[in-house]
Amino acid sequence: MSALGFFIGPKTFLKVRLINYLYFFSYVWSLAKVNMHMKRALIFLVIMIANIYVSIYPTLASEVSDPSAIIKTGRITSSVQNEQIRLLGLYLESHNSPLVPYADLFIEKAEQYGLPDWKLVPAISGVESTFGKHIPQNSYNAWGWTNGAYSFTCWESAIDEVTKTIGQKYIARGLDTPEKMSHVYAPPSITWASKVRFFMQKISDFETPKILNLSI
Repeated sequence: MSALGFFIGPKTFLKVRLINYLYFFSYVWSLAKVNMHMKRALIFLVIMIANIYVSIYPTLASEVSDPSAIIKTGRITSSVQNEQIRLLGLYLESHNSPLVPYADLFIEKAEQYGLPDWKLVPAISGVESTFGKHIPQNSYNAWGWTNGAYSFTCWESAIDEVTKTIGQKYIARGLDTPEKMSHVYAPPSITWASKVRFFMQKISDFETPKILNLSI
């Protein structure tokens, strides 16, 4: 691709090239009013150019518009992290959770604070508040922090503080599984750990509904 294509983007570049070809075709066509052989050659050439454009354009369009490449935090992430973000976002969306826009933040903070499993904090929110849907008004407290009495300033702050606390006061002290955490996080519940495990597994196993492709 030329320097022009680099600055204006692949899709726009292809459109400009196609328009240029059409102008050129119109000009040559006007010069070849009498020569039928040349007209047939020009028609064949236009068909070839159109076929090339149609075959290349969808690929370039998908590369530019792929939503998995848009990360809220602006970090450069690996393909594995992108898949985790996509999976968590879709799972939260299936529950109509207000936490959907922060799927990437869950992954980022789990890595930053050394959590053994990125699904832990989202799963706890599932147990404590159905993924943030049932919380005290404007509290952003989806994790039952101080029995629901604590309020965060926003979802970003809540995810950061909860993940940091779990990393420092649970994971770093050897309480690195829901079973080990439960007697400190949710006493005297005997079902809390199994519920957290349930949601962690649900996130892992989640698959998007398959859409029938009717395109020809």
